[in-house]
Amino acid sequence: MEKRVLGKTGFEVSVIGFGGIPIQRVDEETAYELLVESYNQGINFIDTARGYMESENLLGAALERFGRNKFILATKSMARTYDGVIEELNTSLKNLRTDYIDLFQFHNVRTKEDLDTVMGENGALKAIKEYKEKGIIKEIGITSHSVDILDIAIDTGEFSTIQYPYNPVERQGEPVFKKAKANNIGVIIMKPLAGGAIPKGELCLRFILENDDVTVAIPGMDSIEQVRENTKAGQDRRSLTPEERKDLEEEAKTLGSEFCRRCGYCAPCTVGIDIPSQFIMEGYYTRYNLQDWAKSRYEAMTTRAKDCIECGDCETRCPYDLPIIKMLKRVESNLG
Repeated sequence: MEKRVLGKTGFEVSVIGFGGIPIQRVDEETAYELLVESYNQGINFIDTARGYMESENLLGAALERFGRNKFILATKSMARTYDGVIEELNTSLKNLRTDYIDLFQFHNVRTKEDLDTVMGENGALKAIKEYKEKGIIKEIGITSHSVDILDIAIDTGEFSTIQYPYNPVERQGEPVFKKAKANNIGVIIMKPLAGGAIPKGELCLRFILENDDVTVAIPGMDSIEQVRENTKAGQDRRSLTPEERKDLEEEAKTLGSEFCRRCGYCAPCTVGIDIPSQFIMEGYYTRYNLQDWAKSRYEAMTTRAKDCIECGDCETRCPYDLPIIKMLKRVESNLG
């Protein structure tokens, strides 16, 4: 397995990592087997989050049994405040059955106000930096679906890594990846298969790894077959052939005009719907086989697709001319 240095962290990570979302579908024994197979195939980087339901618990049990020191472990939290993130961190440490986190990331920072809260006097960053001084946190990162937020975050000099979606149909992050590498910041790729929308997994991952600004891609995996298939891209580092590249391009085109890139330009919604999140939850429902989890997350939202008043303001702002009103009706049909 090829390895790359994760920016200023100095961690030498496998170019294919283990994405921790879908593991919540399996039992404890299967989770252990997945980690063992991942390690045997050359993976040494795991990414999970407080918000991934049972993911931390399952990974913690597997790591305790197999060996915590065999993996570079990353988790993340949506907490933005000093006290809130300490509570979240302590829960993660307990769930993961460890006394340290290699990479702690501020999860899904969406707006400048969000980032300002994290970095403020009573913000989460202050707390995590204190825990870093204690050795409980080794490095600090940030994730977002907004290139603008990551661009600002890089300029602060506070983060060792960024995490953002990237695949053949979502290439808007390329300039910020280049900026990150120039600043010795590691680049972690989420949604490498476009949330499961692109079935040609190995080709997708090979496409991503052709970008030298990328450090590691983290496809979610919940079967031994997926682990073996996805790790091929990091073990046999071949460039895409012209035919394979054309095949991927054609596959991306089939997603058509109704594929949300989560750029956020549709915001703000007149009635406060978080529009990209509606489509993210729908993707988990239709592509990840996480129906119960997706529906519970959807139902917990204060405003959701069913609340759309069809004003159309979002559609005028979408750079991809998506039929958002129609798509929201589809979300409610699936998740409502």
